[in-house]
Amino acid sequence: MAGIVSVSRSDLKGRRKKLRQKRQMKIIQTIWQTITVSSLAGGLLWTAIQPIWVLKTPQDIEVLGNHLLSNEAIESLLVLSYPQSLWRIEPHRIAESLKQQPMIVQAIVNRRLFPPGLIVQIQERVPVAIAEGGGNSLAQSRREQGNSDTDHKKVSVGLLDANGVWIPIEKYTSGDPSLRLPSLKVFGSLEQYQPYWTELYQALSQSSVNVKEIDFQDPTNLILKTELGNIHLGAPSSLLPEKIKVMAQMRNLPAQLNRSQIDYIDLKNPDLPLVQMNQNNNNRTPQQVSKKI
Repeated sequence: MAGIVSVSRSDLKGRRKKLRQKRQMKIIQTIWQTITVSSLAGGLLWTAIQPIWVLKTPQDIEVLGNHLLSNEAIESLLVLSYPQSLWRIEPHRIAESLKQQPMIVQAIVNRRLFPPGLIVQIQERVPVAIAEGGGNSLAQSRREQGNSDTDHKKVSVGLLDANGVWIPIEKYTSGDPSLRLPSLKVFGSLEQYQPYWTELYQALSQSSVNVKEIDFQDPTNLILKTELGNIHLGAPSSLLPEKIKVMAQMRNLPAQLNRSQIDYIDLKNPDLPLVQMNQNNNNRTPQQVSKKI
């Protein structure tokens, strides 16, 4: 029994020694890991604060996704001072400020490490029409012009995209005055026609008839100035796409009637298209025409 007890104690002593050695190794490993991580973090920090990681000029900014606005126009919207540490710049704040601009739908800004700079990727708002009107309708402003010259100034000029978003024209052209403006013109109060704009523009963009002007000045009668002449569509409604389709079916009308004798085409009832002859024609009675003339 004494021999067995002596062996057990010796074995236990050896195990304790091995455990102490393992703990010492773990402590040494932990110390070295801490030193390594601290050295790496310190090295990265030292590298980051070096003068090389500095935004020096606007040329250090790479702009992507712009087709209408110039790089210079985008860079002017960033409100950055030079030189500036790349690490002090907050890309998400710059992106949010860009998205507040009426000409920009979406913006993503990231740091670029090699070479140091910024990557600015944007999605532009594409104008499809020149809009003249503003808060008051153009007709109302013109009526009030005789009473005061200042009332005429209420008529503002801007741009519209396909979704009816208003873009101040000076915001669009200030960066590049040579930008080409849309040929389509719209007259009237934006608040009046905005609910119908997207559906109307989509229908017109798919039509084979060229439309030059859209007149919303009279809320009871939407007028289109087209290659066929003036077309009266009546009050804006859900029937607008159907009326635009009927208009396209009448594109051969000038070959059947003398255009100089046509005052306007009446499509208020798309099932009963009419042609109003002008005063020079002996017959002032509106003539019914086929939708597939």
